[in-house]
Amino acid sequence: MTALGENDTTTPPSPGPGRRLTPRQARLVRGTAAAAVMAGVAVVMAVRFAAEPSLVTLGLYGVALILSGTAIVLSRRGRTKVATAVLGCGLAAAVLAEPLFSALA
Repeated sequence: MTALGENDTTTPPSPGPGRRLTPRQARLVRGTAAAAVMAGVAVVMAVRFAAEPSLVTLGLYGVALILSGTAIVLSRRGRTKVATAVLGCGLAAAVLAEPLFSALA
């Protein structure tokens, strides 16, 4: 077995207490989180649409899916903080808007 040199970056160090994520790790974490949110939104949309078919439900969850995809693309391009903001604000807006629009309809 060979010892890794100081400048060898084949295995990135895992973040410990007080250590920050590397840019590559941050992109991976946020992209994975956005993909998980996208899968969750798709499941909730299918359940809600099966229970009560509505264009409002389809539209709101469709927008949430689009924003999740946008967050994945932003994460891949290195805009991880913007991706987190888009994902969080978009998901919160969709979740909060659904009861409002359901009450109006």
